[in-house]
Formats: sequence, C-alpha cells, structure tokens
Amino acid sequence: MIYKNMDASIQVNNLSKSYGNVQALKNINLDIKSGELFGLIGPDGAGKTTLFRLLATLLLPDEGSAKLCEIDNVSEYKKIRNFLGYMPGKFSLYQDLSVIENLRFFATVFNTRIEDNMDMIRDIWVQIEPFKNRLAGQLSGGMKQKLALCCALIHQPKILLLDEPTTGVDSVSRSEFWQMLKGLKERGVTIVVATPYMDEANLCDRVALIQDGEILQVNTPDEIVEQFGKKLYAVKSNDNYQTLLDLREFKSTNSVFLFGQSLHYTDTKNEASIDELKTYLANKGRSSTVVEKIKPSIEDCFMALSTKSKAHE
Repeated sequence: MIYKNMDASIQVNNLSKSYGNVQALKNINLDIKSGELFGLIGPDGAGKTTLFRLLATLLLPDEGSAKLCEIDNVSEYKKIRNFLGYMPGKFSLYQDLSVIENLRFFATVFNTRIEDNMDMIRDIWVQIEPFKNRLAGQLSGGMKQKLALCCALIHQPKILLLDEPTTGVDSVSRSEFWQMLKGLKERGVTIVVATPYMDEANLCDRVALIQDGEILQVNTPDEIVEQFGKKLYAVKSNDNYQTLLDLREFKSTNSVFLFGQSLHYTDTKNEASIDELKTYLANKGRSSTVVEKIKPSIEDCFMALSTKSKAHE
C-alpha cells in the first residue's frame, strides 16, 4: 500500500494519559516532520510506550489529540493503521510460526503480498532469508529484531514507530539496525524511535527528552548539548563513591553524578577552580584526584534537565 504524496508528519497536542492514579503522560506536545528520524529518549517508566500506544491507535487519550499524516488518530483510526508500522518493545510475533509464515501472515492482514513489497524490505530480508524456515521463537535477538521490522514494513508504511528496538541486542546488531533505519529515512519514511540509550540520540535528526511523562526538551542533539549552560568537569579519585558524598557537601557544588569510572561535576560558578576542588578533596583524604574539563553528552544534559524539572515541582 503506497502513499507517495502523503505528508507523513505527526502532530501531538496536549496529550495526557493516566492509569488510575498514575499519570503516565502530562500535556505532551510534539511536531515531528515528514521524513524525519526522531528519537524519544528517556528511561524505563518515562512514558515512551504509552505515547506510542496512543499514536498507534491502541489506547485512547484522556485529554488532547494527535494527528498522523494530518489524520486524527481517534476518529479515523482505521485509516491510520493502513499507513502506520508499529514495532512494540516486546517481541510479539508468532513464535511457533516460521520466519516466512510470520511475514506472509502480516502481509495478508494488510491485503498485500511479500512480492509486492520486496523493494521496501529487501535490505533486511537478505539477512534473514537463510533462516526463513526457522521458527521465530528459535531466532537470536538480532534476528528477531530484523523479522519484526520486516513485518512492520510489509505494507510500505509512511510512518514507523519503533519502541526500544535495540534493547537486549548486541552492539553489532544495534549498529546494523540503525543503518537500516537510515536507509528507510532515505525512502521518505517518518521514523520515531523510543530508546533508553542516550548514545542513540546522536543518530537522530531531532530528539525529545522525556521523564516522568513530561517532555523536558525537543531539539537536535547538537543544540541540546550546546545549551548545557555550565562548564563540566570529570573527577576521578581513589574512591569515587566517597568522593561523590564529599562533593555533595562542597560549598561550590552545583551538581555531581557518577558516570562510569568518573564523576561529572558542575560548579555554582560558571567555571570551577580546579585547584580549590583538588585541595578540598585532598583534605577529605581523597588521594591522586584528577580533575579535567570535558564536553557534556546528551546524558549530562538529560540529568541536568531532569534535576531542574524536579526542583520546580
């Protein structure tokens, strides 16, 4: 099913959704451009899956509205399903059917054939075709991911929603998957990827950072980093955990978080006094402390925005 001239944009206006007393989404506003590779970045429980289920016409919103391809996703949900591809976070294909049987089933659901849509899925299909007679439940994580993507694309959708597609797969499969998405983007498909991996934000045209059901910021990855606002320092010592506790008591500390093998620190002043910082930590018994200025990452920006948002509550 092909919609060559369709405007494949997504507009979300004041969308809210609650489950009992838990508000999963709070006044979400998004304007995703046609043909954009858009990232929805946030931890588990941030509201990513709820937003996807609303966009995919699987849930009704409590308030607000959404349009996909300029079509309302509540009143005209049947139309939307014809040009929407949705890959849920949990592998949801029929595990007791073979690869080829799954693909034929989903093609039949959309009243089409694999042969009619091979141009759309060929780059992915060549990687899983050698396993076409294997049961889906016996595939590796990476192969399940590719099969699920094929099934989501079998009707040539204009919008593709991918809910944490790379969770639980190896780094090689993650890289291959993003290469596939770039190829789909070149075909004009609007792609929205939800992921908890902050490093994947840099692979998107724009991203929305989401936490506790609220959008913290929407921008390109580079512009989000540029707006970080403070000088950032990496601090390493002989005991990073104790150093974290010590820095929380330091008079000039603005923020300090543990990042891998070091701490990321910002000062209340725009630029910290490295000598003063090292002297303070030395007096606390932290020997061989190394402090160096570094560039912020998307994860640093997310932590800063999240902390700022909670401070305003």
